[in-house]
Amino acid sequence: MPNAFLVLLDNAPRRVFAFMSVTCLAMLAFGLYLQHSQGLEPCPMCIVQRYALFSVAIITALLSASGRKRVHFWGSFVLLLAAGFGAFVAARQSWLQWHPPEVATCGRDFYGMIENFPLSRAIPMIFRGSGDCSAIDWTFLGGSIANWAFVIFCLVLALASLMIWRKG
Repeated sequence: MPNAFLVLLDNAPRRVFAFMSVTCLAMLAFGLYLQHSQGLEPCPMCIVQRYALFSVAIITALLSASGRKRVHFWGSFVLLLAAGFGAFVAARQSWLQWHPPEVATCGRDFYGMIENFPLSRAIPMIFRGSGDCSAIDWTFLGGSIANWAFVIFCLVLALASLMIWRKG
């Protein structure tokens, strides 16, 4: 890893957190563009990834607002949890896209699951996925939206881990 990057992590962690927040917000904006302008409807797992990405954006924005080393250290642990959850969901959806279910059914939408079922039943339904979650409607450089979300979540995980390692 280049020394210049590690120097940036040590000397300007607020800028790194701000960049991460802006990147997440840009991805969310692009997802909304694809939904509202291009007509791509998000599946339940896509919506969960949006919530995870929004959580990462909020956490990194709050961390960029603080100049305290301890806040950056402990906030990076919270960031690991949010990004780890997002990476898990994106990896699960990517797996569904590579190994689609034999019976492609369109399940309930995210809000229909939450409103009509108790949380203990809705959460497994969301992560089971459906034909909606295995569909690939858009690609960039050969990767689906879930693939790219996984890459971004992994980069956030790496940066948060580096931040913990450098600040600890």
